[in-house]
Amino acid sequence: PQKTSFHRSQTLGYKNGFAFSRLPTVGIGGERLYVNQLSQAELEELSSQRPTLIYGQAKQAPPSGFVPAHVAFDKKILKFDAYFQEDVPLSAQECYRIRQVGIYYYLEDDTMSVIEPVVQNSGLPQGKLIRRHQVPKNDRGDHYHWKDLNRGMSITMYGRTYRIVDCDPFTQVFLESQGIELNPPEDMAFDPYTELRRMPMPTYITPSDFDQLKQFLTYDKQVLRFYAMWDDTDSMFGETRPYIIHYYLADDTVEVREVYKQNDGRDPFPVLIKRQRLPKTFVDKKKTFPSCVLEISDQEVLEWYTAKDFAVGKSTTLLGRTFFIYDCDEFTRNFYRDKFGITDFQPVEIKKKPLEEVPQVIPPYNGFGILEDSLQNCSSLLPKPPRKDVIKMLENDHKVLRYQLALESPNPEDRKRRFILSYFLSNDMISIYEPPVRNSGIIGGKYLGKTRVAKPGSTTENAMYYEPSDLTIGSTIEVFGHRFVITDADEYVLNYMESNAESFPAATLQSLRDHFRPRQVVKEPANSDIPTLGTSKQELDELIVQVQEELKLHKYLNKKNIQEAFLQCDKDGSGVLDKAKFLALCDSLSVPTNAFLVNKLIDLCSCGEDKINYHDFLRAFPS
Repeated sequence: PQKTSFHRSQTLGYKNGFAFSRLPTVGIGGERLYVNQLSQAELEELSSQRPTLIYGQAKQAPPSGFVPAHVAFDKKILKFDAYFQEDVPLSAQECYRIRQVGIYYYLEDDTMSVIEPVVQNSGLPQGKLIRRHQVPKNDRGDHYHWKDLNRGMSITMYGRTYRIVDCDPFTQVFLESQGIELNPPEDMAFDPYTELRRMPMPTYITPSDFDQLKQFLTYDKQVLRFYAMWDDTDSMFGETRPYIIHYYLADDTVEVREVYKQNDGRDPFPVLIKRQRLPKTFVDKKKTFPSCVLEISDQEVLEWYTAKDFAVGKSTTLLGRTFFIYDCDEFTRNFYRDKFGITDFQPVEIKKKPLEEVPQVIPPYNGFGILEDSLQNCSSLLPKPPRKDVIKMLENDHKVLRYQLALESPNPEDRKRRFILSYFLSNDMISIYEPPVRNSGIIGGKYLGKTRVAKPGSTTENAMYYEPSDLTIGSTIEVFGHRFVITDADEYVLNYMESNAESFPAATLQSLRDHFRPRQVVKEPANSDIPTLGTSKQELDELIVQVQEELKLHKYLNKKNIQEAFLQCDKDGSGVLDKAKFLALCDSLSVPTNAFLVNKLIDLCSCGEDKINYHDFLRAFPS
């Protein structure tokens, strides 16, 4: 536990140029070791021995000097010149690439390295391709030795095959001294693309009989100006656009500039075709020649545009676009007059083509929303709500015409359904409501929200909607595929139409008057004992039949109990009951007095202000 030092003693040493090992004299922590030391007996035996007097001390030859490999072959390297071939798959100019390298073999530790000379601006990662280490030869763990290297052979290192073509003089002397027969050297392979790049490009200078310097000095800063027009109206969204064509006499170049106007909405790119020589006629070539990508030289062009190719009143095609020249400036007129003798420079008047009127096609109505509201999407990009007749809305506010409807259907259950149609005079909209009937099996409530209902046969171009003049008693209206028959109307409808008789047809007004005439009961004087009805017996019978059809829906009514209850209340047997007592008795018997036809029958059975003849009323409840 008191030990504090735990280091091991050094057993390796280096002496006279080579390494040796010695036995340790102390153990871990510096403790004395007696295992590796001579015993006392051995020491005494050695001290008792004396050298032989007869022969004397034997002489031993001095040991030869030992030189290790890392010292003998220090800084001795075998160098081989080699190359390898690399594929180039993504290049149209070269299919493969030859890369020259140097293979170095270090004799002191049998390591190898491969280094490629660095070439400026080669675009390739060059330098040390394989670092210095023992290169594996096969999968069995063997490594390359200098005996495996020779001229005129190929070796594979890490999947890449190197062809050794030559070596330096030191390598040749060393291998021959070791008894290796060297192969004859080979020529180093060179990269064909690199050699092609090193060759100077051939230049051909053909003497010209035309003095370009004289042309430049004579016509410098002299430019012909033509005013042209490009007609693109045949294409979609095309138009006629003005341009200015400049022809530079100094070098026969052409420039096309666009003419911009204020607030024309176009981006400021004034130059359509930059200043350049424009080809007029090409040499016969294949259609696959990429002329739009490559620069056009004199070998591809047979004739270039010159000043004689431009004239007022003629069309010129420049790079596939046809320009019509309609005028030129004064300098251009003088140049053509002096150079070519042309005197006709009459400007051509450009007439704009009238725009073709495209008829607006209204798509068919899809049934969603109001027709006028949907048409706003076809009139403008940002639709606005249709304008409303504010005066009409203020004059007819809260004015509603109500009608009773019966559904026209082949189904017997639907024919007994009754609806209330409300016509709003402020905006000519219609809503339909179905009063709920108990135990009918049909949920009442809103049947149609407020909307404008178009007549059958109405189109988007000629929209026709239902008006109050179309709603007559007995007429049939069609509401989104459902047919309804108008059976009754509110008295307010008759009063409103009579007050505005000039706005409605006479037939509509007459149908309402004929419908409401049976309700005008001629009441008998108050002292009369027998009630007199102001209606004919035939009309009363028709009304009773209608009440019986409507009361068939109320199956809970016990018609026998109703008759017995009225007979018990009429104690004097006069056949007449007070109106208040009559209505209270009907409520106790669950008679639907709020129904329109039942209420109408009660009015016809009235005699006086507060008397009702219940005998005619009970005819609607046969036992």
